[in-house]
Amino acid sequence: MRYDAQNILAQPALPRAELWRFLLGLALIAACYTALGHGYFTLLSELVAPQDWPALAREIDEGSSARAMLAILASFGLITISLALVLKLLHNRPLASLFGAGRDFMGQSLRIGTALSGFAILLWVLPEPAMLQPFHNIDYLRWLAILPLSVPLLLVQVSAEELLFRGYAQSQLSARFSQAWIWLLMPALAFGLLHYDPAATGGNVWAIMLSAALFGLAAGDLTARAGTLAPALALHLFFNATALLYLAPGDRLFGLALYTYPFELSDRALLPVWLPYELMTLLCAWLTARLALGR
Repeated sequence: MRYDAQNILAQPALPRAELWRFLLGLALIAACYTALGHGYFTLLSELVAPQDWPALAREIDEGSSARAMLAILASFGLITISLALVLKLLHNRPLASLFGAGRDFMGQSLRIGTALSGFAILLWVLPEPAMLQPFHNIDYLRWLAILPLSVPLLLVQVSAEELLFRGYAQSQLSARFSQAWIWLLMPALAFGLLHYDPAATGGNVWAIMLSAALFGLAAGDLTARAGTLAPALALHLFFNATALLYLAPGDRLFGLALYTYPFELSDRALLPVWLPYELMTLLCAWLTARLALGR
């Protein structure tokens, strides 16, 4: 009964729910995204002076400047474009069908967004472990000036991932399989694997993948309870706004962050402090969203 609302998202997928079609869709999305990404970064390299491109390429690789982070966030729009094309050609369904009913989506977005904003304020006033005390990264006025660009592009990034994993993957699998563990667990595990980056995270790679997979499971659970992508989008925005715009690691993706942590993602000493804090925050945010959803 708790996942009956998933049927709302599964319904548009039912006419073309074959497993081979879904797997082919994933392959086509990956191929289309790769092709579009090559064109995107080629065009970007043509828009800057030739002598500036090597520096910008390094910044993009590390996410170490505002311009690099804006370019990275904007590139996620290519996932949404690829997904829209595959949905139309292979499944004969519009991109909008992944969001759920419009009225429910808007109402849930407002309620859960408000609740998570309150939770964010609570986290802000609570003391943090000494190891997590941040350093100032960007001048306040400059950070505020960039927000009109960074917030919409963060929405592009968050919505692209949620449309792919909780929208497309979860709806297609739930239309094909009745067992909830399949259509909840498979996208969550894939989302965790997406965060496999040992070059950046070193020995912490498995902990970061676990955290990402558990986030995917929480977002999938909220989606199935709500019948829309609203709670998953709100939860994802809450975490990514915190990690990319407010408080980022000191070595990766910190170009838009107001503050940075005094450690690198590969620092093994942070694991006993950071991972429990991250997982507890996820649990509390998930419960906050559920309370706001009322399910």
